[in-house]
Amino acid sequence: MLGLWSLVRFVHVVGAVVWLGGQLTLSALVLPAARRRLTRQDRADLMRTLGMRFGIATVVALIPLQVATGLALAWHKGVTLASLAQPGYGRTLAGKLVAFALVMLAAGLHGWANAAGRATLARALALASLVGSFVVVLLATALPVS
Repeated sequence: MLGLWSLVRFVHVVGAVVWLGGQLTLSALVLPAARRRLTRQDRADLMRTLGMRFGIATVVALIPLQVATGLALAWHKGVTLASLAQPGYGRTLAGKLVAFALVMLAAGLHGWANAAGRATLARALALASLVGSFVVVLLATALPVS
């Protein structure tokens, strides 16, 4: 039988995977197809619309889910600020939090660079956000259950 904390961890990891899947879908599937089939302006409009909708879903659902389940798991593990520097759960959690903050920063800067017409910087920041998201998911799965 699945215990409560295993279920909370499962929801936490699935939330991170859904978030990463959304980023991959936009970056690896939608954008290349849009480049081949749409004019530059239509592509920009589509990506802006999809990006805003994904951003709203991230802020309204995915981040609160990650924060709620993450806080519950940290509480269950007895994590304190001091334990974030210790090997094991604390350090893994601290790494995940730092990676998540950097991903959010890269995503925000990507939006700014895209709006400012700095395509090369926007692509680099999108890639950084995507790689950082992989790190977040990997660290989420590395958090021990018991």
